[in-house]
Amino acid sequence: MPKFSVPLRLHLSLITVVGAALLEYGDWFYLSMYAVISLLWVIGLQVAIENLIKLLGVELIFLTFLVLPMGWEKASFLLIRSLICLLIMNSFVLTLPPHSFGIALKGLPLPVAFKEILLLAGQYIEILVGEVQRMQRAAQMRGLGGANSWLRYTNAAMIGSLYLRSLNRAERVYSAMEIKGYQGNFPLDSSFKTSDCLVVLVMITTTMVITIASYLD
Repeated sequence: MPKFSVPLRLHLSLITVVGAALLEYGDWFYLSMYAVISLLWVIGLQVAIENLIKLLGVELIFLTFLVLPMGWEKASFLLIRSLICLLIMNSFVLTLPPHSFGIALKGLPLPVAFKEILLLAGQYIEILVGEVQRMQRAAQMRGLGGANSWLRYTNAAMIGSLYLRSLNRAERVYSAMEIKGYQGNFPLDSSFKTSDCLVVLVMITTTMVITIASYLD
């Protein structure tokens, strides 16, 4: 697969997910087409399979509790469709270069204020994850290795400490941004090339044909 830019990958991921979400309920044939597209997307982006499986496992456990009360037949279709959508979006997220989320957001037709909020939220989530990883390493150095030991180590005091450390680091990051001239806008270039527009057009056409055909059967 050609090396697509980050904004283009985000557009292709969203287009495919929207197309799969709008697919006629119960049409397994056309759902299988989206399944093939999702697998090609995973292979093309060269996703780390181990990380992808871990992420999907947590998400699917949560979804299973939501859809099982609907009955097995309906739940199975919804789970497979959700799995396809999650494969596509998780592949994009797991292969996203560090600090490039803003570049992808700049290409979306969203209000500027909304994109800035999402970008800052993404940056602060990275800070939070970093602090969690540091606390996990500290717990392992104290002999609290393994998932169960880490859960026992995490109590109310540790959660409060994590919040304070994350807040303190976020304030330092924001102060550094202001010193470097941050005024509420991120000057990121995400202009589409002609070839990118053609790829997006092809993907839109493909998903429209598959989704509309599911309603005509």
